Amino acid sequence: MRAKTILAMLFLVSLGVAAAVMLRSLPQKSEAAAEAATSEEILVATMPLAAGTLMRARDVAWQTIGGPPERGEIVRPPAAVRGTQPKADEEARAEVYGAALRGPVAAGDPIRRDVIVKPGDRDFLQVVLSPGARAIAIPVAAGGPGAGLLYPGDRVDIILTQKFNESSAPLTRRSVSETVAENLRVLVIDGMDAKTAGNPSARTVTLEVTPEQAEKINVATELGKLSLTLRGVGGTDAARGVKPVWPEDVSPALRNAVPEKVVPQERPPVEIIRGSKGTEAAKP
Repeated sequence: MRAKTILAMLFLVSLGVAAAVMLRSLPQKSEAAAEAATSEEILVATMPLAAGTLMRARDVAWQTIGGPPERGEIVRPPAAVRGTQPKADEEARAEVYGAALRGPVAAGDPIRRDVIVKPGDRDFLQVVLSPGARAIAIPVAAGGPGAGLLYPGDRVDIILTQKFNESSAPLTRRSVSETVAENLRVLVIDGMDAKTAGNPSARTVTLEVTPEQAEKINVATELGKLSLTLRGVGGTDAARGVKPVWPEDVSPALRNAVPEKVVPQERPPVEIIRGSKGTEAAKP
């Protein structure tokens, strides 16, 4: 009988200990839940952004909020997800890369999905184009110069390279390169999305141009190969104008390898004496 009493007491004591442990753990769980709720991070603008701005990595950052995120806000993946999927964080940010803002956003304000328009959306070009500007798509060779360096919002120059098949022309005049348009804004890169930004496999780039530049570029596409050169951020260098570059300008060795044309020298006239009729000059 005494053994049963001791076992019952031990059982009751163990129940009490278990209950105490459970009660002590409940506040900790609620505190952890409250801490998790206040550690949510959303994507916000790092600087004032005007309507029509093409979003880039430097324009956005994660910011901690004190409550639950609102509808349409872009939320950072939890730390547990970022630990197992290192690319999850950047992929969440890249959702806005290359998208255009429908309206202005102040520094520190959240980037909501309803204020951005992405390439491929029906009204993308209407939102992103400056007043009076046009959009033109040009082919860029896969893996060619500049193809893998560009992002929407970059500024570029267009270089035309031509080759002439005229066999009678000297080697120093069988190809030429020249800048046909300068300081153009990149709007869309074909095939680029959040996972392929900067991929050199893009074949078409859409640029913002004036009507006159569009006409000039259309002619250039018929003449030869087009390539793009990336301009520096905030570059204000003046337009250089069209200055053709020939092979001899690039390679002095080629210029020296081409023999100079020998210009025949004129011989002095020969006098012909015809008896008493006088003399007359004749060319040899």
